[in-house]
Amino acid sequence: MKKILLVFCAGLFTLVAEAQTKVGTIDVDFILMQMPEIEGVQKNLQQYGETLDKQLDAKMKDYQEKLEDYNNNVNSFTSEQRMEKQTAIFTLEEDISQFRQNGIQLMRLREDELKRPLFQKIAEALDVVANEQNYTQVLNTSADSNLVFLNPNFDITLAVLEKMGIKIDMED
Repeated sequence: MKKILLVFCAGLFTLVAEAQTKVGTIDVDFILMQMPEIEGVQKNLQQYGETLDKQLDAKMKDYQEKLEDYNNNVNSFTSEQRMEKQTAIFTLEEDISQFRQNGIQLMRLREDELKRPLFQKIAEALDVVANEQNYTQVLNTSADSNLVFLNPNFDITLAVLEKMGIKIDMED
């Protein structure tokens, strides 16, 4: 009976040892900022933002012109014309407000669209490194992480950068 129990415990110990996980960490934001393609993404975002700004400026100019026309000629308008002009001005105000809100969302969507291929490259390199080093889990330590303790020996950020062919100067 003791032999059976001993064999059972040894087998159980082997299963537990094999089932253990190896958890690593990676700073995806750091890798992203090291990628040469990020410059093109940032320039593209800046150009897109400038395009949105020009559209907003045009709306603001139209609004200012209509408001100025209304204020300068309010006494010469019939009550029907006054209501029509006020409605047009309020509609423009709402349009400008909505455009500002949409502009923020459009910028986020554009950024996600432009960064998606970069994240894909990181994910592919991460997959290779994690498999090579037998990691079962890898946690992202970027700025929004809630991790309270990280052992730097399990950080695979530099290994992923190396796998991607990106050299960095660690002296800075």
